[in-house]
This record gives sequence, structure tokens and C-alpha cells, in this order.
Amino acid sequence: MANLIQDSHSKILIVDDDLNVLQVLEARLQASGFQILKAGNGQDALRLLKDHKIDLMISDMKMPGMSGMEVLDKARTLHPGLPIIFLTAYGTIPDAVKAVKAGAVDYLAKPFDGRELVFKLRKVLDESPGLAPEGGDEGLVSDMHAAVSAKMKALYQLVQKVALSDVNVLILGESGAGKERIARLIHHLSARNKQPFVVVDCGSTPAGLLESELFGHVRGAFTHAVSDKRGLIDTADKGTLFLDEIGNISPEMQVRLLRFLEDRKIRRIGDLKENAVDCRVLAATNSDLVEDIKQGRFREDLYYRLRVVTLQIPPLRERKDDIPILADHFVQNYARQNGMRPVRLPPETLQYMCTYPWPGNVRELKNAIEAGIVLCHGNVLRPEDMHLSGLPAMSVSETPTDSSFSLEDNERNAIVRALKQAGGIQKEAAKLLGISRRAIHYKIKKYEIDSAALRARG
Repeated sequence: MANLIQDSHSKILIVDDDLNVLQVLEARLQASGFQILKAGNGQDALRLLKDHKIDLMISDMKMPGMSGMEVLDKARTLHPGLPIIFLTAYGTIPDAVKAVKAGAVDYLAKPFDGRELVFKLRKVLDESPGLAPEGGDEGLVSDMHAAVSAKMKALYQLVQKVALSDVNVLILGESGAGKERIARLIHHLSARNKQPFVVVDCGSTPAGLLESELFGHVRGAFTHAVSDKRGLIDTADKGTLFLDEIGNISPEMQVRLLRFLEDRKIRRIGDLKENAVDCRVLAATNSDLVEDIKQGRFREDLYYRLRVVTLQIPPLRERKDDIPILADHFVQNYARQNGMRPVRLPPETLQYMCTYPWPGNVRELKNAIEAGIVLCHGNVLRPEDMHLSGLPAMSVSETPTDSSFSLEDNERNAIVRALKQAGGIQKEAAKLLGISRRAIHYKIKKYEIDSAALRARG
């Protein structure tokens, strides 16, 4: 099955003063389905950034005229949140490490492995915060009209009402339930839909960088601040700011964010003046913020500022009527993107999908389907293909009952199975389940699972 994964909608800018490196990178990335733009120096790269919508930039660390660090700072001014990966010679790795601390997402030492580079690109593009990609919002409305379960229909009715206003919204739900998708739908249905939708992943952005990412900084504010940088809040002016995993921000950032929500003004790091910003704020978390408030981890006044309206996304196990529609969408979308013939879902596969508790919710369903398609034969996705993708074998008789204990019992068992397969390593188990490390850590504590014992046994 040739070219199983394609990234034809992702546009990559590669910057290097070595023509041979540019040619090698272009050939390797185009073969993997990326659209490529090339620049032989920093000045040309910045001109391309002004004229094109770039999803990710790969830059050499050492270049004549403008160094990689200077390119980083100027590029972030033009495109706040732009993911940047550096290529560096062995002797300049310390510089690359400094660049990562200053805002780059990763680096690779030369000579680099092409497969490793492509893997990093896809991982960064999947997880990267920043501006929402252009287009693709038509599917959001389709999701709304395609919902079958009563809980999702009720949620979408609330979304339509909320979208017409400008109030702050707090979106709650388990990891993988689709919180960002609901936030995008609110923006798409609002009067601000022609303006930016800016995503800030508070969970993956290091605490030391989050303040600069949100508020920006002026030249000389700190080491490596070689030019002014516009923050993501300012970038969201007239549009929508989506703060994902808001429960992870530090006490200091909670104070700064509260002040912004109160007076709608920001002050860049190192600046003396304040600038007014008109943006709508949507926030999301899988944390229990009420419990965090009781434990002193989250400010109560910030909580009430964020949750003028609260939307609760039900977990997938509580809306199983939607699973066949979601599954068909993921199957056909994956086949279309990868130039495959349509993949069929027989009744026994759909029955298995409706039996499994999906602790990782919609994200786990999507990941399992894509892995199953890679493993299937004859363009028919069968239950055994899902088992090979990492999901357990389950008979129809194992279908969970409606009691909350049974649902939790199935979720606990799925986490234990994943931990066993991963040798007790939480990070690897989270990948198998399609959930975040924070989510699996929370669930391990919730169900009192001894992951250390599983690691020792493995």
C-alpha cells in the first residue's frame, strides 16, 4: 500500500545556504507528500513567510548574513506560533538547545535521518499550537447535523446559542473527546469567523515560554530576545483565542491572564505600555478545576471569569449511537487522503467498536481505525485488524452495562492492559490508548493502579 500517510495540505519552508541540503530535503519531503518552499538565506525565508501560509519551517542553524536564531525571532514576529525545527552540525548542538529554549520546537543533528525528520514533522504538525489551518471548517457543521445521540444533539444546540454571543466559554471533557473541535465550531458559527482562530496549548508549552508566547516581548527583554515578538493574544485580536488545557498554567500566569480578562489589555514582556485587544476567549480542560480550586492550584476568580458558560462534552462511551457515523467518516477520510479504494466496515466490526469502552474517546477511535486500515486485507476492516492495532479482543457479551461501575471497570481494565503491553511505562501506554500523559497519570491515580509493579513484572 504505497504512500499510506500523506500530508498534502501541509506547507513546509526549508532554509539552508547549502544547495545540496535543500535538494535532499525537498526530494525527501515531497516524496512524503508535503508541499515545499525553499530559501537559501534568512532574508529570502522571511519574504516567503510574508507571502505564504507556512505550516512549519526547517532552518539551518549557521548561515551567513542572518543566523538561525535571528530567523527564529523574526519569523515568530511574522507568524506567532509557527513551529520551527533546526538542522545543526554536531559542533553547534549547544546553540540548537538554546534555540529550543527560545521557542523552536526541536532540532536534528547533521547528517540527519530522513525517516526521523518526517516522523518529527508529522508529530509537530499534529500537536502544534498556533493559528488554525485555513479551510476545513465545513466539516464542523457536518458533524453537528450528523449527530445521532441525544447528548450530542443537546450539546450542539447549546453551541449554536453560545456562538451568537461573545461570552467566555469553558469547555470540559475527557482527553480526546473533541474539545478543540467544539471550540472551532463556536468560532465558525460566530460573527468573528472571518478573523483568526488562535490555539494555545497550555499543556505542552513549557511554563518558561508560555508568557512570551501569549503576551509577546520586546527586544532585549531577556536573553535571545533579539527582536520584538507579537504574542498570540494580540494575534487573536478581533478573532477567537482558544486556551487548551487551561488547568496546567502556573499561578503567575493565572494572575496575568486574569488581569487581561478583566481589562482586555496586554503588556509585552519588557514593555512599558499596554495595548487593548478585542478577542473572544474559549478555554478547555480535562482537569477537575473545582477540585483544583479546593487544593489551591487554581484561582477561583479566574475560574468564574472563564466559565461564563460551561459546555460539557460527553465521553464516547456515553454516546455510542454516534460511533458508526464517526467510524465511517474516519475510514473514508483516511482512504481518500491516501489515494486508497474505499474501505468497508462489516457489521461485526461496527459491533466491536460499539462494545469497546474507548477510554481515549474520539482520538483513540480515529487512531485505532487508521492503524487497523494499515493492517487490513482486501480493503475490509475486520475486528481482528483492530486487535492487531493494539485494542483487546472483546466478545459481544462483554458489552458494558449502563451502570457507572461497569463503565469505570472497563476503562480501568483497558488502562491496565495498555500498561502491561507498555511494560508499565505511562508515556507508552498513553500512546496506545490515544490519550495524553496527563490524562493517563490522572486515571492511574483515580483507579489506584500500581504502574511500578506492572513495570517490574514487564
